[in-house]
Amino acid sequence: MRTPIIAGNWKMNKNPQETQAFLEGIKGKLPDASKVETVIAAPAIDLNALTWFSKDEPLKTAAENCYFEDAGAFTGETSPKALSEMGIDYVVIGHSERRQYFKETDEDINKKAKAIFRNNMLPIICCGETLEQREAGDAESWVAGQIKAALDGLSAEQVSSLVIAYEPIWAIGTGKTATADQAQEMCAHIRKTVASLYNEQTAENVRIQYGGSVKPANVKELMSKEDIDGGLVGGASMDPESFLALAHFQD
Repeated sequence: MRTPIIAGNWKMNKNPQETQAFLEGIKGKLPDASKVETVIAAPAIDLNALTWFSKDEPLKTAAENCYFEDAGAFTGETSPKALSEMGIDYVVIGHSERRQYFKETDEDINKKAKAIFRNNMLPIICCGETLEQREAGDAESWVAGQIKAALDGLSAEQVSSLVIAYEPIWAIGTGKTATADQAQEMCAHIRKTVASLYNEQTAENVRIQYGGSVKPANVKELMSKEDIDGGLVGGASMDPESFLALAHFQD
């Protein structure tokens, strides 16, 4: 049985003081981790506040990115080793914004995944197609290619433990949402791709999130689908009450 995972991705929002205020707003109100795993992915400047708070709460922490080297002359990058030493649990990699604006390649994302595992954290690996790719009938092959490249060289045990986030690019921050059936179709395709690369058990173990304008109004329907194990949530994760409503989707 896969534990549902609701992860907020704040992108480049909130300062440490705002982070503390948010965390105070959810204190003592999160679901038990055995029912729903909750995660906040925050900017690097907020991670110290986030890790301090999460010690006494059932909240996992995530960085929004990292580099694939542990240390060195890489000005402005974030060390996965340092993140691990801080107590960070997850790192989001391969987000469409990183691919589009910062020209990250599939090879970069694969190297980052290996660095994250090397430092005893877990990756949340994003994938997704553009509207043009979907309309051309190329969505499934494109997403499968992203998954194959990202997982290259990882063991079945590692893949079983990571998280894949399917985020159709045309639904991120646009107010558009893939229908629950569209999201389920692609998440099932991702699971099938993992099975073809590894085995059925690995595919059954891996958790797959949907992301793209997820909000309290649609989370329950999305989560009712067989192959959707969680949500990677942008705007709706910024407000404490909204995040709590998402986290308590089973209630």
